[in-house]
Formats: sequence, C-alpha cells, structure tokens
Amino acid sequence: MDLKLKNKHILVTGCSSGLARGVAERLLNEGADVTGIARNIDKLNDLKDQWPDQFTGIRADLYKSGSEDEIFDLLSEKPLYGMLLNAGGPPVMQAKDTRPEHWDAAYHTVFRWKAALVLKFLPKMRKSKSGRIIFIESQSVKQPIPKLALSTSMRLAVTGFAKSLAGDLAESGITVNVIAPGSHSTPAIERVIEARAKDEGISKDEARNQLEAGLPMKRMGTAEEIGALAGWLFSEHSSYITGQTISHDGGNISHLFG
Repeated sequence: MDLKLKNKHILVTGCSSGLARGVAERLLNEGADVTGIARNIDKLNDLKDQWPDQFTGIRADLYKSGSEDEIFDLLSEKPLYGMLLNAGGPPVMQAKDTRPEHWDAAYHTVFRWKAALVLKFLPKMRKSKSGRIIFIESQSVKQPIPKLALSTSMRLAVTGFAKSLAGDLAESGITVNVIAPGSHSTPAIERVIEARAKDEGISKDEARNQLEAGLPMKRMGTAEEIGALAGWLFSEHSSYITGQTISHDGGNISHLFG
C-alpha cells in the first residue's frame, strides 16, 4: 500500500530510540521528510547517515520551557504536514507514595511540552488545510497499570487534550489521534521490569519472562509494529479517523472496547 507520504514533512519527537525511532524509520522508508528531535545527537546522526537527504536532527530538551520556540524558529521556513509527540514517562510510583512535587514534574514531563509544541505549530499546519497529529501514550489511559499513577494520570490529560483538539480541528483537514501501546520491547519497558524484579526479589530476566507470559500473545510488541500503525495514521488513507485512542497491546486490555 502506497501511504503517499513522499516529501511530506513530519516532526517526530523522542526519536533517538524506542517507539518513536520505529515510527521515524517507517516514515523515512515511505519517502517522508522527517525532522527528529531528541537529546542524544549521536543517535540522531545515525538516522542522518542512513537518510541524508530526508532526515534532519535537532538536539533539544523538550522539557525545558521555551524549547518549542527554538524548534519553531529552526523550522520556520518549512511547511509542516504532521507531528508525532512521544517521550519517556515519570518514575514508577503508587499514587499513595506520591507528593505534590512529583505531580509538578510529571506535568512537565508528560503533558506541558506536548501541548506547547502542538499549539506553536498549529497555525502553520492550519494554513495548509491538511495534516496529522499523533500522540504516543500508553494502554494505561484505558486500563491503569499498577505503580504507574503519575504516568496514567498525565497521559489521560494528553488524551483529553487530543480529543478536544480533534473536535476543534475536524473541519480543517487535520486529524488528531492517540496510539495507546501496551508492552513493547524497547528501553522504556525496562523501568517496569526493574520495578517488578525489585518488588518480587527476582532477576530482570525472570521479571521479563513473567511479563510476557501474562500477555495474550506471549510476547511484547515491537517498535516496527508501532511504526506500521503510525505510518498508516499519517497517510491519506486515515483521513476520516480523528479523536480516537487506538490500542496497540496485543489484546491485553480486557474490557470490550479496548
């Protein structure tokens, strides 16, 4: 299937590794023009080496207030078709163990920078009367994950923002959707595995095996599989889908509308 993404400019955050890296590689393989944002410039340079004519890397700390202005200034001359918003999450904690400062930090880590970056680029996207905005969050927005209270709560805020924005933009040709991944074999899952291993007094390998054994498919997903879904959502073929939170969890969410 031709996703018709050739030469379309898409901004991908947190693409030095993990799920966003899988998305960036899929978009580049489809011929898109990708600007990747991350703090690890070496990993961004790896993508530049592979796709020298299609990829541009920007080293930036998205958690820092004002970073959206710096990024916008660097890309002010380029049209923008799409955005993928993704980054790591806050510490593994139960709600009962949190303090107000944990919530302040989680707000900046998970929610604030995404809203700021989208709102900064939105006028540019609206001028073209088409485009795609995709957030990668977590299956926890549909079914809470133990000990991820900070992440669950702030990702629900992002999902609410995305749903509201989708309604605001429905007539503009810009769609807004959320991908809600379950367990995937990426660096981000390691903090969950480490917490389980510590709590149960077992090795990380044992904790990983336990996690996979509890999944319906008995395996974790891959960044490449997320990339395939995101690539389609960026394409013209998804033009009538907006305001949705789409699970990518191998059937792990148990309720009827997972």
